[in-house]
Parts: sequence; C-alpha cells; structure tokens
Amino acid sequence: MPTTDREPVREVWFATGSQGLYGPEVLQQVGEQSLQIADRLTGVLPVTVRWLPVLTSAAAIRRICLDANADDTCLGVIAWMHTFSPAKMWITGLDALDKPLLHLHTQSNVELPWATIDMDFMNLNQAAHGDREFGFVATRLGISRTIVAGHVSDPAVTDRVAGWARAAAGRADLRTLRLARFGDNMRDVAVTEGDKVEAQRRFGVSVNTYGVNDLVAVVDEIADAEITTLVTEYQDRYDVAADLRTGGDRHDSLRYGARLELGLRTFLTEGGFGAFTTNFEDLGGLRQLPGLAVQRLMADGYGFGGEGDWKTAALLRALKTMGAGLPGGTSFMEDYTYHLAPGHELILGAHMLEVCPSITANRPSLEIHPLSIGAREDPVRLVFDAEPGPALVAGLIDLGERFRLVANEIDVVDPPAPLPQLPVARAVWRPRPDLRTSAEAWLAAGGPHHTVLTRAVGIETLTDFAEMTGVELLTIDADTTGRRFIREIRWNQAYYRLAQGF
Repeated sequence: MPTTDREPVREVWFATGSQGLYGPEVLQQVGEQSLQIADRLTGVLPVTVRWLPVLTSAAAIRRICLDANADDTCLGVIAWMHTFSPAKMWITGLDALDKPLLHLHTQSNVELPWATIDMDFMNLNQAAHGDREFGFVATRLGISRTIVAGHVSDPAVTDRVAGWARAAAGRADLRTLRLARFGDNMRDVAVTEGDKVEAQRRFGVSVNTYGVNDLVAVVDEIADAEITTLVTEYQDRYDVAADLRTGGDRHDSLRYGARLELGLRTFLTEGGFGAFTTNFEDLGGLRQLPGLAVQRLMADGYGFGGEGDWKTAALLRALKTMGAGLPGGTSFMEDYTYHLAPGHELILGAHMLEVCPSITANRPSLEIHPLSIGAREDPVRLVFDAEPGPALVAGLIDLGERFRLVANEIDVVDPPAPLPQLPVARAVWRPRPDLRTSAEAWLAAGGPHHTVLTRAVGIETLTDFAEMTGVELLTIDADTTGRRFIREIRWNQAYYRLAQGF
C-alpha cells in the first residue's frame, strides 16, 4: 500500500568516466576517489547509490546504459568525468539511455594544494575540462539531463542531486501507475478531459474507468468488526464531533464513512492502483460522497482527483512519491475564492471535502455537514487549516498537441480570521509575485482549477520531473512579469511545435 513515509527501495547508478591513457595506477586512484564521491552521496540522497567500476570504453558504457534501461530498480544515472574521458566513447550509450541522466560536475578535492600541485595531480584531477567534453556530446546528441556543479560536501549540491533523485522516483512511479476512475468526469467540464493514450505514452500511467457499483459491491461486504476497529482509530486520532462519536445521534454516518474507506482501500489494493478519482455526479449506490476516506488515502500516498480529474490524480501521486519522507505534505487543491483587499490579497483554497491532512501540523476535527451537491447523505470529513510556509501549486493540462505543467510558487499563511462557518479543510496563501500577476499568468497559460499543493517538493524538483518526461513547464514566481510570461508562452509554442518535427 502506498505510504508517504516508506523507505526508498530503488537506486541511482554512479558512472565515472576516464580513459586508459594515464595507466593503471591513475585509474586505480580514479576508482577509489569516485567510490568516495558515491559513498558521500549515499549518505544524503533519498535513494541508494550504486557505484559502477570506472568506464573507459564505448562497449562498457553502452552496456551500462542498456542495463540501466532494463533494471526496474534503477531510477537514473549520475555521470561524472573524473579525468578526461573522450566523449565519442559515450555516444552510443547516451543515445540508448532511456533513464534520467544527471551530469555531476565535481572533483574529489575541495581546495587545490597550491604548494605541491604538479602535473601528476593535474592529470588525475581533470573534471574541469573532462566534464566539458562530456557536456558537448550530450548537447550535440540533444540529451535531456540535469547538470549540477560543485563539491559534494556542499549541502546545496547534494540537495540539488537529491531533488533530481526524487523527480526520477516520481517519473519511475508513473511508469507503472494504475489509476482507477470511479465513473466518468464531471459533465460539460473541459479541463478534466484529456488523451489517456498519450498520457500512457508520455508518463506511463494506465487510466481506466470502473463502474461505481463495482466499488459499492466491495464497500457493502466490509465486516462490522473491521468498521468498529477503524472507528476506534478515528476517535483516538481526531477531535470527533460529539454527534459522531459512539452513542451519538449520527454515529452511523461515521461508521459508513469507515466502511467507505475500508472498501476503497480493498478495491485499490487488490487492483494494484496507486491513484483514483471520484465524481459527485456518479455515486451509484454509495450513501455518501467519499470525503474522510479520500483524505486518509491521500495521506497514505494515493493520488486523487475530484470530478474524474485523472490528470491531477496522476500528478498528485507523482508529487507524493517525490516528497516521500519530507515534511510539509502534499494535497489535492482548488483555488476557490479571493481576498482582494488592496495590498493584502490572498487566495482561499479548498474543495468540497477532499484536502489531505498531510498539509497540517494540527490535530484535525472530524465533522459531518450537509453537502448541497451529489444528492446523497451528509458526508463525514476532516476539517483543518494548512500549515503556513513556502509552497507550490501545480496543475497539469492537455493542450491537444502536448501536456503542459503550470506551477506557482506561493506562501501559505494563517487565515486572517477564524472560519467557524466553513466546514471543510482549507489553505490560505499569498501567490508570488502578487495575486494579480499570478492570476493573469495562470489564466494565460490555461492552468486548471484543480491543482496539487505541496510544501514538500520545490520548483527545482518539479523542473527536473518536467525535463525527464518531456513536458512543458511554465513557472510563476517572484520574478514573473505579465509581459515576459506571455513571451515565454509564445516561445514555448514555437519550440514544442518544432521539437515534434513536421
């Protein structure tokens, strides 16, 4: 079952380039020093680093790249040219590589030994121009990669490499993700439509629809004893409203909410699904629109999208995977309404029910309230405010000829006043650079109304993910201006059209 705090089970491969020109003693030193670099990375990356023997021939390089492609445990390859590695050796291997590539431009030493430096030292420590040879060939071949420069003792360097590894984990997870849609998407809504075949080609995610009553059949078979156990967990973990607690007038509604969660978990687990959607217009025999169940499943790492929004469900799952083990949380979100007081503009984000409790540090309350849509019983849900801090909201759209990611760097803040009459989980944030520029840019980009809010994953990791998947990314941040953003959209239109060929 997916979980946000699971231990990493995959690895990145560390490949070091050199050549036989320098003799066996130098190559031995190269191997020892590259192993030291790999060991340093192992201690700080969120995945295992597998060190590879020093590569000095085209055949060995090609073999490693093909093996990386075939090994499902390999998320990607880190390449470092310790000495001068003639890059024609790398052409066939790089051309065949189908895993994310990070070019680490580093060296074994931090400082130069000015008093003792000689040509032997110079021959051994040539990354300064060896990596340039590698960089030229990668550019010549049009190889998509992330480049990180600096010594691995610098936390800024290792944090950047770790972000790339997390992006690679998100990409790998999507390659095998199964996503269940319970019913179709909301009628007459445009942005939740999309090309599922192209999504599977681009990302790997398999999206299929299941009848809601297929889920109902599983929900109805859940044993009462299991429900009682889960309700006890609710009452221990949350501030449960008095009328929902054991003996309360509406306790049966809480028990049905637990039945929904257990049924959904069973269906998703047995089907091998890591993401799902629901739709309030298609509830079949369900007595409630799933709220509490969806919130808790998201907290365990599942992707989710409301109203059949499978693209947001897949993106949420990918970002959950990228942010595994990091503080801050990640949730399904929707920009709901604005606070437009001049100089104090804010966005209030929420959804009908489905906001993930991973984005709060407070103890949620478990409540029941009417829901004016869906024509079902009042649903149970967790209510809380998101924790303040820097964050990111991102959305995925299908433009017909390509997918586009739109992201806005934001600052989540405490609500300016209590919200006693708003019975849903919510987040309040200040978009960068300001609400007017942010909103105009988002609209110009065609950004969706459903998004993923994350305090765990930053823009650099999302940028790496977009590069790995070949997806356009438009970023709205503190430096964005409307005029430049429109130009970027137009430039991107030309670039992606040309990149696809004629």
